[in-house]
Amino acid sequence: MSKDYSLEKRKYVIAGFICVIIAIYIIRLFNLQVNNDKYKINADSNAFLRRTVYPARGLVYDRNGELVVFNQPAYDVMLVPKDVTDFDTTAFCNTLGITREQLREKWAEMKDPRRNPGYSSYTPQKLLAHLSAEDYGRLQEKLYLFPGFFIQKRTVRQYNHLAGANILGNIREVSISDLERDSYYRRGDYTGDLGIEKSYETYLRGIKGEEILMKDALGRIKGKYEDGKYDISPRSGRNLTLSIDIALQEYGERLMAGKIGAIVAIEPATGEILALVTSPSYNPNMLIGRERGKNYAALVKDPYKPLFDRALQAAYPPGSTFKPTQALIFLQEGIITTGTSFPCAHGYNNRGLHVGCHSHASPIAVKPALQTSCNSFFCWGLKNMIDKRGTKPTGQLTKWKDYLVEMGYGYRLGIDLPSESRGFIPNAEYYSKAYKGSWSGNTIISISIGQGEVLATPLQIANLCATIANRGYYFTPHVVKEIQDTVLPLQYRTRHMPHVNRNYYDIVAEGMRMAVTGGTCRGAALPGIEVCGKTGTAQNPHGRDHSAFIGFAPYHDPKIAVCVYVENAGFGAAYGVPIGSLMIEKYLNGEISPERKHIETNMLNSNTIIYSGVKKH
Repeated sequence: MSKDYSLEKRKYVIAGFICVIIAIYIIRLFNLQVNNDKYKINADSNAFLRRTVYPARGLVYDRNGELVVFNQPAYDVMLVPKDVTDFDTTAFCNTLGITREQLREKWAEMKDPRRNPGYSSYTPQKLLAHLSAEDYGRLQEKLYLFPGFFIQKRTVRQYNHLAGANILGNIREVSISDLERDSYYRRGDYTGDLGIEKSYETYLRGIKGEEILMKDALGRIKGKYEDGKYDISPRSGRNLTLSIDIALQEYGERLMAGKIGAIVAIEPATGEILALVTSPSYNPNMLIGRERGKNYAALVKDPYKPLFDRALQAAYPPGSTFKPTQALIFLQEGIITTGTSFPCAHGYNNRGLHVGCHSHASPIAVKPALQTSCNSFFCWGLKNMIDKRGTKPTGQLTKWKDYLVEMGYGYRLGIDLPSESRGFIPNAEYYSKAYKGSWSGNTIISISIGQGEVLATPLQIANLCATIANRGYYFTPHVVKEIQDTVLPLQYRTRHMPHVNRNYYDIVAEGMRMAVTGGTCRGAALPGIEVCGKTGTAQNPHGRDHSAFIGFAPYHDPKIAVCVYVENAGFGAAYGVPIGSLMIEKYLNGEISPERKHIETNMLNSNTIIYSGVKKH
């Protein structure tokens, strides 16, 4: 009897088809039960509520152990959309002091996937942030009337001092870009914004915990699942100790009231910043709580730009505070010695070019040139370097710039705060393009006295002063002294040493000491303290000149180096010198001597904003 092979084949086809269908069902069931957690979430959410427990943010202390930033409780209104049933919206709004329209807007924002990526009706969502203590108390009493809602406890920042807002920064709600960049965050979380809150965010924020709560059939919370056996405790953020002396910071901000500019004070031996003042500034309490958005918008619109950190971001012509760099370069390059003298017939005069100066002895050598801030001396020094026989101006200017870069100019120093500016030091290509390849020392002579195209931040200028105080090295300036249970990054513990002989720093330091004992910085002289200083009067094409000063003390054992820069304030001796000397005296002695109280009073009560040309609307 012959077999029907076609029937036999059909049998195998049908069997294979059945196997494929079974396999598809198995794969589908596997995806639903294992890979796809939608139904698991649905089932779990009927019985459990997984609630994030936020860690306490790290505390912030000043260098003397004074508590500067701490936490206070805050409360957000949260909900699980799936669990929300019909509720009395009028009663809800009245309890929280909001309108029905505001509630609708918040609800729509919460459900908008563009503004709330990853929205799910099965997971907790934030509806309102920063309840006041009164609102929290009222809502807590009536929470049983609003199924699906609960209160999430958080912390917000509180400040013990109304100073240092530019250093401390603040915290804000995370943005979409924050959510995309870091998986740590969920919508409604907070992150550091500006200052150390931003740059040390990963240390300060801590690690989140989680608690699992049981719910009954009506969605009411009945307690912890298995007495919290599976809960995860949060880990608090690490505390920071600032290098800032908060008392000195407050004093500097008082001195700069009514002025536009900055003060930077550094401990030379460590690079630790003692004060970082920008003016005008603002009260850090403005950027916490429900009014943060409105206050932030007002600060952005303020014509005096209080959010602009002039100590780090403003690029100013350094003026005569730049002359010590030139003395160091010319000495190192052999352009001058301590015995080299240049003429100064009330200024630099060469081939029809004139740069003015004030009356002093002539000819003049390097130390008295620093003492009297002679423009002519440094103009002649630059001309002789750039136009040196047997060299090309492009090569000489490249050498000149390389020295300045080593001294911390032209590039960001790398401070542990965001938004530092690099300033500007021109290179040979810049001038070759500007002058079509034909230029000489005379063409660019103004850069020798910190004018022309040269721009620097107050931080860079103060860092130069610290380098001179150390006689030839500096540490990258930083505002955090210690991180709890963590070693400070290596970059803040590494010496930077420009290729300039230490002996030349001694010469410059002596010239700066002479400026205080009998030169342009006589106003910086302090009883019992050997101060070294250098004035700066920076020309301003847009109005009154800027007043600047750098100084350090004591001469042989420096504890503080300071830069003061006051916009539109005239000569360096008018505001830069007295403010700088007051900062030095306050830090070293803790108080201002009676014979100098009149200087303090004058600086505290003076106003130079009137000369700025900025009109407040």
